Amino acid sequence: MDNLGDLTSGQNAAALVVLAFLQADCRTSEYGKELLSLGKDLNLTRDINFKDALEDGDIETDGHLPSRITALDDIQPSLELQWPRNGAEAADLQQIAEGLREIADQLEHVVVAQATQNLSRNLTTSPSDQWKNYLTEEVRTVMRQGVGLEHLPQERVMMALTLTLVKGVCEQAPRLLRNLFHTALQCINSARAM
Repeated sequence: MDNLGDLTSGQNAAALVVLAFLQADCRTSEYGKELLSLGKDLNLTRDINFKDALEDGDIETDGHLPSRITALDDIQPSLELQWPRNGAEAADLQQIAEGLREIADQLEHVVVAQATQNLSRNLTTSPSDQWKNYLTEEVRTVMRQGVGLEHLPQERVMMALTLTLVKGVCEQAPRLLRNLFHTALQCINSARAM
């Protein structure tokens, strides 16, 4: 189970794991809005608040929502990832995302703050076609320094570090989320191909 490629052949598995990782402990509303938008655009999420409000069939004949649901702007989006229908596969993907978050928590206290600042500085001063190189190099630099997690599978540590850096940069600059999300997927898929 150390290899994501064993779980599913599609790009959706990696995208689901990345999105689940990035959604955990979302700290800012701007970042949360970007995640919501990205998840909807990728068809990997659904807004469960809106679904729940409409499940009782209470749409008025003129097409408007019932009057008791007038303050939709006050409702924070609540997302639900669209996991594979195969329960075992969905559980495996969720377990991978949770494992990556646990590794990332350990990494965050060790080296991530400095690496996030370095990556953020490089990304804001360069075109997006160079982002994969900067992200890959920052991960390699941190791994060379040693992160004290040698007892864990190194592929997972590298993935957790990659996603931690992406999340750190995007929490500071949410506008970078879309491009950096796709860059992270490229890095993950490149590492899986090796």
